[in-house]
Amino acid sequence: MIRVEAARRLRDGGLSWKPVHGDRFVAPDRGMDELVFVINDMATIIEMWQGAPAVTFHGTPEWALDYLYLGETLWLPHENQLRELLRRALAPTGADTFDLLFADGVYICRFEWGGEALAFRAQDAEEAYAAALIHLQKQGVAL
Repeated sequence: MIRVEAARRLRDGGLSWKPVHGDRFVAPDRGMDELVFVINDMATIIEMWQGAPAVTFHGTPEWALDYLYLGETLWLPHENQLRELLRRALAPTGADTFDLLFADGVYICRFEWGGEALAFRAQDAEEAYAAALIHLQKQGVAL
């Protein structure tokens, strides 16, 4: 999963979020950065029911945090969302070919930009894609 730091850098670089079902997010800077929330219609919890694990369904969980404005949240894009962002960012340049390799326990996102071969390494695919996107943002590419 993409780290909060990388997600923050993408957002601060101009990445906007239009939430859809299944999106993950955090409520940063509230002492809850490690709690990942998911946009969903109904909350489910795994708990023991009559001695066996069961999926239990809950309507609206009662919690001290009733709502957050979207601007107070931080989107944690999934791998496929990051891959699509990279494809769209590269498409106008005609250099929309990239790949993701896994070698020696590291993911490597590779593509050519401005005549230069680039490679972004990370421990997971989301972080490799995020590093590539952050690089493009620094080059002035809008996401």
